[in-house]
Amino acid sequence: MFPKIKQGCPKEQYELDHRVNIQYPINNYVSNHRLSESYALTVNQLSNISIPSNVQEALTDPAWANAVNEKMQALQKNSTWELVSLPEGKKTIGCRWVFTVKLKTDGSIDRYKARLVAKGYTQKYGVDYTETFTPVAKLDTIRILISIATNREWPLKQFDVKNVFLNGDLEEEVYMDLPPSMQCKSETRSKVCCLKKSLYGLKQSPRAWFGRFSSAMTAFNYKQSNADYTLFIKHQNEKVTALIVYVH
Repeated sequence: MFPKIKQGCPKEQYELDHRVNIQYPINNYVSNHRLSESYALTVNQLSNISIPSNVQEALTDPAWANAVNEKMQALQKNSTWELVSLPEGKKTIGCRWVFTVKLKTDGSIDRYKARLVAKGYTQKYGVDYTETFTPVAKLDTIRILISIATNREWPLKQFDVKNVFLNGDLEEEVYMDLPPSMQCKSETRSKVCCLKKSLYGLKQSPRAWFGRFSSAMTAFNYKQSNADYTLFIKHQNEKVTALIVYVH
């Protein structure tokens, strides 16, 4: 057990830890008086936020329940799956909910995030997946692009795309168990999900999404680099646009 260190802990934070009945508040054991304000706030958030271990627990908290409902609406809007009866001789893969908290650069809470993840480790090669590919940009490519942009004073922009893998079209026949939040409904208990779109956790999801993305960029007259497949370049009216993709 670490010795208690109360010096340097804000009084308000100390009172908050006890008000929310946290069993082992981090501020009782670690001093943050040498940390910057943003880092101290980030450390305090780790102690104040409770991450649900399952969807039943998440649905009891309005913030997490809203995150689950938002994700389910995105899945349904994108027609990610179709409810069917499991064909004879076919097997399903499982799924589970994963919960995380996104923080802003100053350490404050950005949003509560819920993600439905397929248990891709149960997939079998040649049965429900064939080829895999993860579109990760080469570090050298990123460095060169930033260097060129700096020297030529090009503007740099970064975009974070939500639910990006849900846009990939599946070629394989994949069946998945109902999400835990749907298993309690009597009208769907005998059904399974026949996946139409890629889902996080599937082995072929990165390849499926990147294949569709590459086709879309080619349609917009971007040329894919032979040195790095995640780099797309477009020349138009003496202007150059470079787009690099990084999936994590």
